Amino acid sequence: MNKTIQHFLVLLLTGLLSVSCVTQKKMTYLRDADASLEDSINAHFQSHSEPVIRIGDALTIVVSALDKEAIAPYNLPTATYSNLGSAQIQTTPSLLYYTVDESGDIEMPVLGKIHVAGLKRVDVEQAIKAQLEKQVLNPLVNVNMVGAKVSVLGEVKNPGRVAMNNGRLTILEALAAVGDLTPYGRRENVLITREVEGKLEMARLNLGDVSLYTSPYYYLQQNDVIYVSPNKVRVVNSANVSLWLSMVSTVASAATVIVTVVSVSQKNK
Repeated sequence: MNKTIQHFLVLLLTGLLSVSCVTQKKMTYLRDADASLEDSINAHFQSHSEPVIRIGDALTIVVSALDKEAIAPYNLPTATYSNLGSAQIQTTPSLLYYTVDESGDIEMPVLGKIHVAGLKRVDVEQAIKAQLEKQVLNPLVNVNMVGAKVSVLGEVKNPGRVAMNNGRLTILEALAAVGDLTPYGRRENVLITREVEGKLEMARLNLGDVSLYTSPYYYLQQNDVIYVSPNKVRVVNSANVSLWLSMVSTVASAATVIVTVVSVSQKNK
């Protein structure tokens, strides 16, 4: 085989292998993470902090104590829903919830308005407990956020909303919940939008960089929106894909013919 053609084929193979390596590198999460980086990461890592309560959030608040009659006025009534269409009516109890109003307040029975916006769940529990202790012996207060979610869009397998069941959710957990990124998602350029005190914040994260762990967006807040943009391969439309496939097929066929002709001519010499 002609040395020029041999060199061409070697260069072509090398190029394909290098492209493959680059693609694999881009698809790897936290590729530089190892034990040697633990100290430097932990020096800036902020452990999980519960999301603060915001206007529009829904809260369930349950007050309990040994004296059931004493705490009854401080709890919302329990709603029941019937299953119609059957001879026997079954009811399922459901806790009613408080919605944080535009002023950042909720209004509890007896206690009246309580400002909760900007506070963490445990702070609200302590504030309510402090008021109850004036009238109830050893009260317990349990506050939970209802329906807190984040949205994940773009190049993921199952776009949708992810519930923050325990108030703790990282970006990696959210992506896992929607089936991870597709091969066409840009792992080095994930956009997060967040509303903070009535203003919109935006940040772009690189899932391949260990600095992800120290980002203030590593732990998500309720109503965060995660958008995974498509890479260049996805951006190319189907018509162009067909054109490129046709061109590659033509070039490959031409290369095969050239190699065959050169081989035959060398044998005949």
